[in-house]
Parts: sequence; C-alpha cells; structure tokens
Amino acid sequence: MKVHMIVRPMLMLLLVVSFMVAGCQGVTPPPTGESPPNQEVTAPGGGEETSPQEDPRATPRNETLYVNGLQWGAPTNFNLLSGNPAFPINYGNSRELIYETLFMVNQLTGELEPLLGTKYEWTDDLTLRVELHPEAKWSDGQPFTSDDVVYTYKLGQRYDINWSNFWTYIEEVSADGEHAVDIMLNKDNPNKLTVLDSIELIPMLPKHVWEEIEQQAGGDLATIRKEINDDPIGTGPYKMYYYNDQKITIVRDDNYWGQVLFGKLPAPKYITHVIYKDNAAGDLAFKSGQVDVSQQFIPQVWKMWEDGAPVKTYLKEEPYYVPGSMPSIFFNMSKEGLDNPDVRRAIAMSIDYGKISELAISGYSAPMQPSLTLNTDAESKYVDQAAIKPLQWTTDVEAANALLDSIGAARGKDGIRVLNGVRLGPYEIECPYGWSDWNAALEIVAQNAKAIGVEIRTKFPEAPVWTNNLQTGKFDIIMNTPAGGVSPSQPWNRAQTIMYSKGVAPIGEMAFWNWGRYQNDRADAIIEKIPTVTDEAELKALYTELTQIWLNDIPSIPLMYRPWVFDTVNETVWKGFPQEGDGSNIPPQISMDGAGIKALYQIHN
Repeated sequence: MKVHMIVRPMLMLLLVVSFMVAGCQGVTPPPTGESPPNQEVTAPGGGEETSPQEDPRATPRNETLYVNGLQWGAPTNFNLLSGNPAFPINYGNSRELIYETLFMVNQLTGELEPLLGTKYEWTDDLTLRVELHPEAKWSDGQPFTSDDVVYTYKLGQRYDINWSNFWTYIEEVSADGEHAVDIMLNKDNPNKLTVLDSIELIPMLPKHVWEEIEQQAGGDLATIRKEINDDPIGTGPYKMYYYNDQKITIVRDDNYWGQVLFGKLPAPKYITHVIYKDNAAGDLAFKSGQVDVSQQFIPQVWKMWEDGAPVKTYLKEEPYYVPGSMPSIFFNMSKEGLDNPDVRRAIAMSIDYGKISELAISGYSAPMQPSLTLNTDAESKYVDQAAIKPLQWTTDVEAANALLDSIGAARGKDGIRVLNGVRLGPYEIECPYGWSDWNAALEIVAQNAKAIGVEIRTKFPEAPVWTNNLQTGKFDIIMNTPAGGVSPSQPWNRAQTIMYSKGVAPIGEMAFWNWGRYQNDRADAIIEKIPTVTDEAELKALYTELTQIWLNDIPSIPLMYRPWVFDTVNETVWKGFPQEGDGSNIPPQISMDGAGIKALYQIHN
C-alpha cells in the first residue's frame, strides 16, 4: 500500500486523511480460504476453534459487514491522539462509526449534513455558531454537550496533534449553554473554509474520559499516546468488540442515540475488517463474497461482474468511481526551458491522458478537463466553464509542435528542440519507485514528449529521496497529488497547494506546498480573498479568474482523476448499496465515512 502525497503544515489534518486512503497497485496475493455466505464464519485469526458463543471472533455472516482496504497491518492502538490509530478510529475513512464528527460531508454535493451538530451559521464575520443535538449521548450513557466540543478542540491547542493546525485560523472556542458552541476566527487570519473543515473532520472525544487520561499522564503527550484505548467511549453507532493481528470487529450499540436522527439502527450488527497481506489477497476474498465493501484498487473491476460475481461500483459505467483527487506533475520554475509557459503547454498537449487512464488505473479516470476543480458537481460549479474552455488544452501533438515552432524552438539533429540556446532536455521526471500506477503514467509522459522534441527521462527514487527532492525543489518535473479529499475547503485548498507563493521557502530549503516555486501576485491575492467571501457570484468570479491564471501559466498538469476511496461492493450477503441514479443521495464513501454512513441504514440481506 503506497501513499501518494506529502504533508504540509498548514492543513496537516486534510492530508492525514489522504495517508489513510490513498493506494496503488502492484502487490502479490496469498491464497485465502472461502466461506459460504449467510453462515457463521470465523475470519482469519488463529487460536483454537470454539463455538460462536464462546469465541468472540465468530459472528453470524448475515449480521456482519466485512470490509477491507482500510487497515494494512496489525492494530497497535485506538487512540486518536496517537497520530496513527487503527480502524475504525483512523481518520478520513471511518469517522462516524465510534467517534462522530459534528457534521458529515457528502462527497456528491460537498454539503455538510447534520450529525452531532444540528445546524451552523455565521453570526458575524468572525464567529461560527454550531448548535448541537440535545439527545446525543456517549456510549456510556453520559450526555454529549458543548463542554465535550470545547474540550476536543482545545486538545489541539494544548498538544501537537492532528487537528492542531486549525488553531492557525481559530482564536477561541467557547460553550453557549449545553447545546451550542461559538468558534471565533483568528481576526488576523480569518479562514472560514478551513474552520468549516474542522466541523466535519475533528472527531469528538468525551471530556470525562480523556480529562482523566490527561491528568494521569501529567499532561505529557508522549505518555498520553501510550494509551491503547481499546474500549473507546464514543457517540457513534458501534463499539469495540474484538481485535487481534488479523481482524478488527466492532458491534452495534443498540442504545445508539442516533436512532432519533436516522429513524432506526444500522442494519449490520457487526462490522469486521480483515487485515490482508496485500491488495490481491483482499481482492480474492472480495470477489468470493467474503468481503462486502472494498476500499482497494481492483484492476479491471468489470471482469468481476463479467465472471458472475455480484459486484457493483457506484457509477454503472466508466470510469466506475467518483473522482476525488488529481495526481499531477509540477514544474521547477527555475529550470531553463521549463520556465517558459509555452513549453509547459506543449508538454501538456502532448500527453495521452486516455492511455494513462487505461494503462495506469484501469480506465478509472474520466477524460481530462484541465481545471483547478474536479469534474464533479460539487466542485465544477465554482468555475464558469465557458470562460475557461478556450484555455483548456487537449491531447494534440500537431498543435503542440506548431506552438513550439511559433516560439522559435527549432529541432536539433537529434530531434530535440533548442529554445534561445537552451536544449529542451534531458529533464528528469520523478515519483517514488514501486508506485506502479504513477510509474506507468510518467513513462507515458516521457514517451509522449519525444513526439514534440522535448527529452524527458523517468526517475524513480525511493520515497524518502522523492520527498526530499519535492520539498527542497531539487527536481525538474515531479509528481504528487495537490491537496485532495472531500471538504468545504475544496477547491481552494488544492489551488493554494499548487499556486500560493507566500511563506514558501526558496529552492534548497523545505517547502510544504507550491513545490515548483510558482509566483503570481494576483493568484496570491485571490487565494487570500476566497476564504473571506460568501457571495456565490463573487466566489465563482474569483475561482474562474484563478483557474484562468493557472491555465495560462500551467505550473502543474493533472495526469488523471483518481477516486478518493475505491468504494466497491459485493452483494452476495448485503444488498441495496447506493448507486448513481437511485435517488438516495448517499455518497460512495465506503458506507462508514461522512454521509456515506447512511448506507448502513439502507442495506439489507
């Protein structure tokens, strides 16, 4: 399992999400046994076999939802403050099972839907008021109140943990009675978008439990992180049941307060994550019906249903998965030749994006429509599509050659062009070794560039070397994913990652965004203004102008659309998973993250 991004301090939490869900192909499977559906089974675990009543590992198959692809190693702790908790406590793919957030984000619309919070509103330019559900309770029966919200937020103020960076934009969080909180923005850095991210990203913790843990640890974070927390108290619909090195099982809390919100309890009594050695082992178990929901890269997923397996993806046709990120190449703006936007445009026009989709990610990328936004309803609405269309490039080798001819880039005897005395290559293009989908994409880019007289050579270092090269600017062209994911801060967060120049260290020093050191004063001004604007027409005008700047200057080129999660389901045991066009508005968020949690109330045997 490979991770396709690098963390930057300003929005650490958003990228921690990505570490949990990004994946790549190229692993080798071991065999796994098959278990017939609708019978009691024991997932791999070891130890002596006993009856289900005596062995907590065995749960009735028709009451258990099996998932994979979210946990890639034996669990070590379930402590949110540890930085790397196991399923189902980890960030960004199982947020609502045990520890819930205030609101749940819907990937399809980008909207925030009520959960622990019932509504939110800006009472003035600097204050976000959140009202809480009065019937919400912790699994130990104690009420969930505003004190818990304030406590959870302020953990990030006291300690260096995953949501600490929100305090860059927050001045104070205070209770207004038992069922409301006010989040005050930092008047010197009033980023409304990022604060909205916080109410759907930060998992709420019980003050009465963690305050005692803090006291026992003497306020020392290193000691607090040693807490395994294997019986977490949360507000969510499930509690811990059993875990070992091969599986993690949670059990439904039949006293879950959310029955008043959802109208009933989730259908599965148990959810079990089996920990497979690699993708192929998980794929084999999934195809055979041992796994119901898979968050793994499955090459040529359509072959599963062609073989008769009751497998479904959210989209019935290609690209099968809803896009969630745009892995891209970034140019070093100091490199001669690459510092010319016409050269960068010619490279963009030479790339065969369809071939990248087909060969690198099994056709799961829709046709490329270059923009700072994904080609989804949730994001494309921010940009005037007609206004940017004349600037969008397509694969057109003839036009790319004509463009280079027009700027005087003449071909040498070896076929490589020379512009103003500078040979256009060789340029190295890099990403980590073993990230097979990215490696394949870059080989295609390098091959395509030959047709326009630009020499590009692939370079696949080990991941730590790539990380250092990325951050210090020691590259010609490099691949990475600009901040992605589903959140209220998109597409602003992605644009900031690609284009914002303020605070970026010079080449040779560490930079955590804008790795190519692109600089445009107007782009900086727009990026700073967008988080302060609420008028939809003004926002659209700003995003459109920013996208036009990006399309003109081309500091990066998206190579593919990639799902944020691979939500693939097998309906051998559980049926009724959401699918495009079913009218449910339930997003493909693996049935347990954000608004995807609503799928658990819809599925049935």
